[in-house]
Amino acid sequence: MAIASALITGISPTTIYTSSGNNAVTCLWICNTVDFDPLNPTAGLTYVDVHFCKNGAGVTATNQVVNKLAVPAGESVTFDTEKIILENGDYVALFSPAPYNLSATISTIPV
Repeated sequence: MAIASALITGISPTTIYTSSGNNAVTCLWICNTVDFDPLNPTAGLTYVDVHFCKNGAGVTATNQVVNKLAVPAGESVTFDTEKIILENGDYVALFSPAPYNLSATISTIPV
């Protein structure tokens, strides 16, 4: 089993994992690194898109599996129920508009 982590920054999608061989994604964690402010509960609220892309394909609506998921400050979300198999060169990309306060960790295993 292997993990990869990245900060989700910039105006374009961030590739957090590219498969080398055939690998199953076992879990994806997305964390909003901003501290929660009880006096302003929407401060730091950030949205994220997730894409599973074929080797050579760009990030498009066709390979989008999560659309503008709200991640409140101080919270994390996980995707660990369904598994997906990536072939060699397939990749996982995340996009989040400003503020840039999300980190992501992905766990994979060869199959």
